[in-house]
Amino acid sequence: MENSNANIKGNKAIYRIMEQLLEVDDIEEALSGTLSVIVDILHSEAGAIWLLDKKTDRLHPVFHIGPADISNISIENGFGTEGIVTKTGKSIMMTDCENDPRFGGTVFDDNGLKAKSLICAPLNDLNEVIGCVQVVNKLDGGLYDQSELDLCEKMASLAAITIDEKGLKVDLDTEEKKVMIKLENVIKEYPSGEGVSRVLKGINLEIYENEFVVVLGESGCGKSTMMNIIGGMDFLTDGKLTIDGKDFSHPSDADLTNFRRNQVGFIFQAYNLMPNLTAKENVDFIAEISPDPMDSEKALEKVGMLAKGNNYPSQLSGGQQQRVSIARALVKNPRVILADEPTAALDFQTGQEVLRVIEDIVKNQGTTVLMITHNVEIAKMANRVVKLRGGKVASIKTNMHPLSADEISW
Repeated sequence: MENSNANIKGNKAIYRIMEQLLEVDDIEEALSGTLSVIVDILHSEAGAIWLLDKKTDRLHPVFHIGPADISNISIENGFGTEGIVTKTGKSIMMTDCENDPRFGGTVFDDNGLKAKSLICAPLNDLNEVIGCVQVVNKLDGGLYDQSELDLCEKMASLAAITIDEKGLKVDLDTEEKKVMIKLENVIKEYPSGEGVSRVLKGINLEIYENEFVVVLGESGCGKSTMMNIIGGMDFLTDGKLTIDGKDFSHPSDADLTNFRRNQVGFIFQAYNLMPNLTAKENVDFIAEISPDPMDSEKALEKVGMLAKGNNYPSQLSGGQQQRVSIARALVKNPRVILADEPTAALDFQTGQEVLRVIEDIVKNQGTTVLMITHNVEIAKMANRVVKLRGGKVASIKTNMHPLSADEISW
């Protein structure tokens, strides 16, 4: 009966993997979905798909699930569990990592998740090993067994063969990224009746210089709360927030004012323009309180609104008002822009115009953009896609080939 149940479980898993790999045209999306299936079927706490960059002979985690952000970590081929599996093409299963002589730690250990048991299986496309699939810890605290190792190997083989057939080009940005903002086990609680409501339950996330990050998640998962904490509009209850290497968990009023005034720009769904000021005056107002602002007309020109500079918000369409709000965020020359659902109130064409502006800001201004959205299509433009679930980071996906604003539709 036990073997029969294992076979049924295995067949269901393979069927779900085949659905992901064969029915989803976007191979990167298919692989991301495949990892989700593997983690779900094996009841794992975390998992990752590592791909080998042949130019540097290093492995990079292009998709990972779990509370630890390992995006900026790479491993030399042949070293560590992931590197050994990729180098040898042979799987490794550990049921007691702490006492296993083969275990030298995993990247998860240093990023908020202690490995107790793991499976690591090679991505072998029959010609060569191109990376590995890794799962860490069973949610129920149990141990992985041989049937689960066999299942992981089968699923990894299917993924590798599909990568080969669909011609996924492994083109990884191997340049070391500078961490601008780091959240470590960030917790946020609010008073609720006689107790407290915990909205953020231990966020671990790094935001790098000059990247476009999209944050997805259901309503109430903590997206806006996390962004408000990063932007200094709310404060964490516990954990640590670091900005440019400086502890910003409990900033002084002076530090907070300096950060919000000089380093961060905000774009809101509701535009929040001052109705009694023209478009240019709205931008001027922010420029006047910034230490090193861009010229207001230049900021308006960058968003295609210079000709409407003398118009009041009531004389502008929703998309035009949003572009003015972007110019207002851009004029202070911020290092990071926080955007909360900036296209939610816009139709597709107008939303796409706004996305073109945001795309230009990242590419040509060197600004980091962190955007909250419910629109999964916008995520295809991002360098990384972070999914929150229940107040924690559920997964992070690296887009190896981000699309341009003109290539997406919804």
